[in-house]
Amino acid sequence: MASWGKLTFAQKKCVTATGKLMQRTDMVSGGARIGLAISGGVDSFLMLKVMTIRQAIMPFPVELMALHVNPGFDPASHAPLVRWCADNGMAAHIELTDFGPRAHSEENRKNSPCFWCAMQRRKRLFELCRDYNLTHLAFGHNADDNVVTFFMNVVQNGRADGLSANEPFFGGKLKVIRPTMLLDKKTVIKAANQWELPIWENVCPSNGYTKRDEIHEWLRTMWKKDKRIKNNIFNAITRQQVDLTSKKV
Repeated sequence: MASWGKLTFAQKKCVTATGKLMQRTDMVSGGARIGLAISGGVDSFLMLKVMTIRQAIMPFPVELMALHVNPGFDPASHAPLVRWCADNGMAAHIELTDFGPRAHSEENRKNSPCFWCAMQRRKRLFELCRDYNLTHLAFGHNADDNVVTFFMNVVQNGRADGLSANEPFFGGKLKVIRPTMLLDKKTVIKAANQWELPIWENVCPSNGYTKRDEIHEWLRTMWKKDKRIKNNIFNAITRQQVDLTSKKV
């Protein structure tokens, strides 16, 4: 039996679907140094666990490093991640910032708190990738995130774009990847619970009150009475984004 033990159906689905997407989009190759952006939520922690398994399965060596930028609402919230990385021999960079409180202060008058905070954290993650000479930055976005992003872009920006599974930045020096983008949220939550991952609560005051939350709730009302609508939307948008990514690489 493999070192990670016997997998449940949901866990196996997460590992298999992630490998399928990584292969289809030529996501990584031998010698890749992958930074895993971990927020502490179920999506990113699930990605962290799955990528440790994929690392053992891949026919070539890759390095993994957890990256956590604490927005500053709870200075001690990342303690479970510190323990998990220590217990699992995972390299990690974890730092405390004041991005969250500043995003909700008078300093940020022009943008929404979520936009400003996310922009600052993304910028810091890019800097860490540069400092640690990482070749990839992985985010734990799933199929639900892809669908919501697609409709947000349609409504707010007039663009029919979702999330890219594999996208080059800085002239190809860094690739932003989303290895768990084929997974639906329900499967992610189920597998994470079965692995007993130490997920912590999001205490941001804007949590649950964002435009993204509003779009997601609107989508839920559409497919609430007919699961075929949800399946059709997910399949159409997922195929489009994966096909676009496959053509780029």
